[in-house]
Amino acid sequence: MNIGIIGYGKMGKLRHGVIGKMGGHKVAHICDPVTYQGDFRYSSDPDELINDTGIEAIFICTPNYLTKDLVVRSLDSGKHVFAEKPPGVSSDQMNEMMAAEDRNPSQKLMFGFNHRYHESVRTAKQHVDSGEYGRILWMRGRYGKSVDETFFENWRSERSRAGGGILMDQGIHMLDLLMHFAGGFDEVKSFCSNLYWKLDVEDNVFALLKNSENNIVASLHSTMTQWRHLFALEIFLERGYMVINGLITSSMSYTTPSGEEVLTIATNRTPPPQAMHASEQRFVYSDDSSWETEINDFFKAIENSTPIPSGTSRDGLKLMKMIERIYQNGSQQGQPH
Repeated sequence: MNIGIIGYGKMGKLRHGVIGKMGGHKVAHICDPVTYQGDFRYSSDPDELINDTGIEAIFICTPNYLTKDLVVRSLDSGKHVFAEKPPGVSSDQMNEMMAAEDRNPSQKLMFGFNHRYHESVRTAKQHVDSGEYGRILWMRGRYGKSVDETFFENWRSERSRAGGGILMDQGIHMLDLLMHFAGGFDEVKSFCSNLYWKLDVEDNVFALLKNSENNIVASLHSTMTQWRHLFALEIFLERGYMVINGLITSSMSYTTPSGEEVLTIATNRTPPPQAMHASEQRFVYSDDSSWETEINDFFKAIENSTPIPSGTSRDGLKLMKMIERIYQNGSQQGQPH
């Protein structure tokens, strides 16, 4: 296929590089306000790319507030669409994109929730789904980073363009993973604050989420006052636990001190009160194939006319509704968001 990319910042360049390494497909048209030259057609007007009859699929890698209109116009022009997270800035926008998807049933729409494709997450999900460790009792997810005053210059610091703060920027990935394992949540208690950076977007979110049907409670902390980059996901089950520490990313700033992504699975607990886990497995990952695997799923769904396996519009709608509930509940608790 001939591929177009709208938005040639960090993510646009990353997607281009991955598609180039995979082979079999060509990035033939790039749209961005900044002029670029290369083995592709360049334009600064998205309509030129959207209306390019030689383009079959479009990757949308723009700021959040632009996503919805570009997705809708691209689908209505007969293009398959892969869009970065978040899926717009509200569930209403997600509904508009789903309406365009319904109008164009032969076109594929996928959203880039890349963290599901990390090997540590995929391995943990396989073990959880197998039932060998019993049901999930509770989960805890922490995802944080350090920013400085230069963040003020970024569109992510403006609610009108980002739709929210650290939860929309980074915490959305951890929330998606918690929902991926629990199947969703129906109860929310949260606190959202911007007490340090004092922008119009939150710098911290603390949320307690409950799946009442399965009695799973999950704790989420999303922060940009971590002062160091951190990723940690803990899943405790009836007969053991799984802990993911560190994450291989393009910046390599979320890894463990040894530069790795580590999944630890512990089983065979001895009786309390001084319980020990007699069996512990460590899966260590030093390479990241998540980007290729994710994009390959998108291409395979197009080529085989099969459903998108992950990152669907339904996933996006559930996620955006949950984010809105976290913001609403956090605001009701007397904290700005």
